[in-house]
Amino acid sequence: MTQLAVIGAGVMGEALVSGLLRAGWTSDDIVVADRREARRAEMTQAHGIRATAGNAEAAAEADTVILVVKPQDVGAVLPEIAPVLRPHTLLVSLCAGVTTAKLEGHLPAGTAVVRVMPNTPALVSEGMAAVSAGSSASAEDVEHAMELMSSLGKAITVPEAYQDAVTAISGSGPAYLFFVVEAMIDAGVLLGLPRDISSILVNQTVYGSAKLLVESGQHPTVLREQVTSPGGTTAAALRQLEDHKVKAAFLTAIEAARDRSRELAGPA
Repeated sequence: MTQLAVIGAGVMGEALVSGLLRAGWTSDDIVVADRREARRAEMTQAHGIRATAGNAEAAAEADTVILVVKPQDVGAVLPEIAPVLRPHTLLVSLCAGVTTAKLEGHLPAGTAVVRVMPNTPALVSEGMAAVSAGSSASAEDVEHAMELMSSLGKAITVPEAYQDAVTAISGSGPAYLFFVVEAMIDAGVLLGLPRDISSILVNQTVYGSAKLLVESGQHPTVLREQVTSPGGTTAAALRQLEDHKVKAAFLTAIEAARDRSRELAGPA
């Protein structure tokens, strides 16, 4: 009996599989379902796991089903797997914006559902995941989901009402940082640096700064002030960012991401 079925072999689906294998799961424990033949072949070759085109086939064999499809595809996938889910099967959804109530409405009564918002640093085992229980999920179900997601980095439990904000902050957050990195690299080129040198400088600066933030435990304001000498170069740069209302733009952008997460949920 396969213990785990992953429905969807996109970037996050593969990150989950590779993380679980690194955490000690075996290839015999996992089956992946994806409609793309080429993608199934890639997953089998890269990870040694079985891959199938049939969502129902994968779900029927599993104790835990992890749904990693686009939000707009959830409505098509759930009717396929609902009839084959065995009693006590846990469904873990990594689908942005889709509520546990909506999932439960398409599944057998009493099916345990846990909602998770991960992010792409899971690819390098530094992900951040927020886990929320559905109405029928037990403490053991939540603990199991936490263990699964902890194989990809860090995981916390949050009330489901927080999930749209979580999506906007940590789910979409890597894209904001990559956007800033792009801008800094381009600025280095504008100032006359070769692009490869600018990239090395920026990438390591961002990596080191993130590590300093996490490991020092200090508030980002304190760390920023440590770099900002009165009347110095950093102060001049930060003044420009304030004049261009960069912080306000981030607040507005993150609110828009939160609102879009709510829209993706659609009617229950």
